[in-house]
Amino acid sequence: MRKVEITKYDLTTKTSKKMADYVAEEKPLHIFVNTTYWATILCSPSNLKEMAVGHLLAEGILKSTEEIMEVAINEKEGSCHVKLQPAINLEERLSLSRLHQRVVTSACGGQPIYQYQRKPAKVISSLTVKAEILFNAVNQLNFKTEVFRQTGGVHAAAIYTADGALVAMAEDVGRHNAVDKVIGMAALKQTCFSECFLASTGRLSGDIVFKAAKVGLPIVASLGAALDSGVDMAEAAGLTLVGFVRGKRMNIYTFADRILS
Repeated sequence: MRKVEITKYDLTTKTSKKMADYVAEEKPLHIFVNTTYWATILCSPSNLKEMAVGHLLAEGILKSTEEIMEVAINEKEGSCHVKLQPAINLEERLSLSRLHQRVVTSACGGQPIYQYQRKPAKVISSLTVKAEILFNAVNQLNFKTEVFRQTGGVHAAAIYTADGALVAMAEDVGRHNAVDKVIGMAALKQTCFSECFLASTGRLSGDIVFKAAKVGLPIVASLGAALDSGVDMAEAAGLTLVGFVRGKRMNIYTFADRILS
């Protein structure tokens, strides 16, 4: 967060006053895999190692954290260097990816039209979650996140186990980045994704579902709405997609049998 001076205007009293307030920060992070430039991600400057790892897992450049030799963050340069095990054919993996040498903006995740052409990984999981646990997990996101409470300018994401135990939680100016961060956090803890679900505050688009399916998360739920690309991707992946988790209601778009009364 960054402290700034603002002028707050009150329409009722038609008065204004100067005061201090907080705004969310956005910084570029340049990611390199071995010596190859991968992408520049505009993000909140926190949990950068975890975001880089989660992003590379969710985009298929990494298959597991065991493939990593080292992750080095240089905050002064705004860079992250991920060194892989020498046996990995990086050129082959980069050639199969849709995202090479680009800028990922926080506004929409930098997701191009390619998202509609991708086939997601098939999710294999017998996980079921009680509706009440799902409600509680999603609805507590904005209450447990400090930057959101101070600025209102970030998204939150979290990974929970089926009984509602928190595995990882993160905030970011970009909803995609927040998802990458919690995937990275959970992966570095050697979490079994097929036994967990993802909660988010952002819209459920196809690229968000793609990331979840890539690591094997069987349920994605959000305060926000689902887009048709998200529904289509969830159908193809065999993933349960749940939107508008608010109050005492939710919309289950796909594979509703994973949500129990």
